[in-house]
Amino acid sequence: MSCFMTLVSISGKEYPLDVFAPQEVKFHSLDYRNVLHWKQHANSTNDQQYFVQWKVYGEKQWTNAEKCHGISRLFCDLSKEMSDPREWYYARVHAAHSGTQSPWVLSARFNPKWETSVSPPTMKLHVTEKGIVVRLKPPRSPHRRPNGSWISVRRLQRMSFTIHLMQSDVEEETFEMEGCAKQLLISDLSPVTTYCLTAESRLHLLDRRSTRSPRACITTL
Repeated sequence: MSCFMTLVSISGKEYPLDVFAPQEVKFHSLDYRNVLHWKQHANSTNDQQYFVQWKVYGEKQWTNAEKCHGISRLFCDLSKEMSDPREWYYARVHAAHSGTQSPWVLSARFNPKWETSVSPPTMKLHVTEKGIVVRLKPPRSPHRRPNGSWISVRRLQRMSFTIHLMQSDVEEETFEMEGCAKQLLISDLSPVTTYCLTAESRLHLLDRRSTRSPRACITTL
């Protein structure tokens, strides 16, 4: 066993290799956009580069993330590489400076289906003599079908929506809408009255909810 420690010179000072290794390596996932984030060490300089690899849990071989090879930014979008929501994955990142590499820093085990958060739906309102018609568009994932169309989050796991109806900034009623439904009619409303609505998405797995959508208002006939 060697008694010597490998050092790297940063801004004229020498530090152990692990001193400039990436810090707090972890995933943030929203609508199945799986992005690995890390922080730069306090002793690091802005001219160092980062290299990212990933693998499926249980496999031995690591694969280079092609778009995250020698980068200066502190994140790497691995949505394409980790497109199967049923799989568990690992990622790792190291830093390089002046021809010297830091140790690899490993993420926690990650599963898109269990760990992704969800955005609120896009909402459109239309008023008729029967009431307010609410149309919701679920958030879309970063994945596409073979024909190029986007795959919505509701195609990847069960989801529903909660619609909040307000009048004069007071919440009057909430409505539940299944993810497969295209629209909802809210009837029995006061005539010539302005109502405001917001909506939120809910992933049934782990009962994970989004923030509310921006408020949209409409006046009844």
